Amino acid sequence: LTNRNILSKEDAEDMMHAAVSSMARLNKNGGSLMVKHHAHAGTDVTGFGILGHAQNLMDNQAAGVGMEIHTLPCIAKTAKVEQSGVLDFQLIKGYSAETSGGLMICMPEDDAVAYCKELEELDGEQSWIIGKVIADPDRKAKILADAKILEVEMEC
Repeated sequence: LTNRNILSKEDAEDMMHAAVSSMARLNKNGGSLMVKHHAHAGTDVTGFGILGHAQNLMDNQAAGVGMEIHTLPCIAKTAKVEQSGVLDFQLIKGYSAETSGGLMICMPEDDAVAYCKELEELDGEQSWIIGKVIADPDRKAKILADAKILEVEMEC
């Protein structure tokens, strides 16, 4: 990637360190706040990618619901790598396998705002509202065509 002028060596190293820092973040605080903030469902985002795990959540609900993902938090510059065409690791499509991608939790929007704020205070890292659960008898999770790619700068 550095030879093709897509990333500098420093950018590549920053991305690697950000990935390691992200994977090292424990889900202990996030998990412990779920009941307090009225979570209805949750999963870790790992090998199936964000869309695969969202689909698994929708497939296992009593009600016919789907999920619309409107925001994709990505380590800064990873989307640029995929969009360059050099590596297609399915990031923008939602199937990038994660070693430890954090938690995806379904809860009422007001609770989600408070949850994200409290988790950031505890962990010192941001959390995001990435989508919403909708009525859908087909139970489909999807990334919206106009989804925002959120370039996340992490403290390493």
